[in-house]
Amino acid sequence: MRLQFILAEIGHGLRRNLSMTVSVVLVTFVSLTFVGAAGLLQLQIDEMKDDWYDRVEVSIYLCPTDSDVPSCAGGEATEEQIAAIRAELEGEALAPYVERVYFETKEEAFAGFQERYGDDPTFASVTVDQMQASFRVALVDPEQYAVVSEMFEGRAGVEDVRDDRELLEPLILLLNRSSLLAAGLAAVMLLAAVLLITTTIRLSAMSRRRETGIMRLVGASNLFIQLPFMLEGAIAATIGAALSVAGLWFAVTYLVEDWLASSLRFVNFIDADAVWLVAPALVAVAIGLAAISSVVTLSRYTKV
Repeated sequence: MRLQFILAEIGHGLRRNLSMTVSVVLVTFVSLTFVGAAGLLQLQIDEMKDDWYDRVEVSIYLCPTDSDVPSCAGGEATEEQIAAIRAELEGEALAPYVERVYFETKEEAFAGFQERYGDDPTFASVTVDQMQASFRVALVDPEQYAVVSEMFEGRAGVEDVRDDRELLEPLILLLNRSSLLAAGLAAVMLLAAVLLITTTIRLSAMSRRRETGIMRLVGASNLFIQLPFMLEGAIAATIGAALSVAGLWFAVTYLVEDWLASSLRFVNFIDADAVWLVAPALVAVAIGLAAISSVVTLSRYTKV
């Protein structure tokens, strides 16, 4: 009997404040979509770091014939200099840091250059002798790049030591800033959702002050009186959370998996399973919004 009464009160309250309820659903949907997008973007960043950082290498470019770098004053790197660099890379001192070493000859560099730019007439005059030999060093921990850099930078026969992470960091930084922007917008929208849910519960409580007074007179407890109002807010917020999960699933499935993943094959994108990882958090946030709004509002507006 009590459950039936509570359900009837919830239905009555949702119908009476239908426009406000729809507003709560929409604002919650938008705010939690930003929250979910920020979470998914961070998962994508972590996925890219795990995938790309494992393939990051330190490139030690040897002196070509016409370099004006001081360490290349003696001309092209000699066989003795190359052998000395190889010995140090494969020696015991760097063994804890170096996972593997690969030497790319000028001929191999030229083949790679031809594969990439062979159809461009601008580079038709490039020859093998103009290419640059290099050592490609895969590190056990990419964060230890400085160990290799300090040992070989400025050394005779070495023109430049370059960390491949330098190419990735701007992209990772852009994605991190996008994630922070989405989180900031989500915080603003969540505040708007709390205020709107609070207003909706307040209006609902004020419109039923007479019923509340009667329930007080017959000895109803605070929880029994406040529960319908609390559930109204929770239901509206949960519907908004469900819509945000559905929107994120649609976006990841059709925009990321079907479009981006087929266009940018070198990036390992997240899939729709990631949405289900953030979905429980979105529902929990929605219920938390309703709970906070109820606590703030009901203690004041259900007193008779």
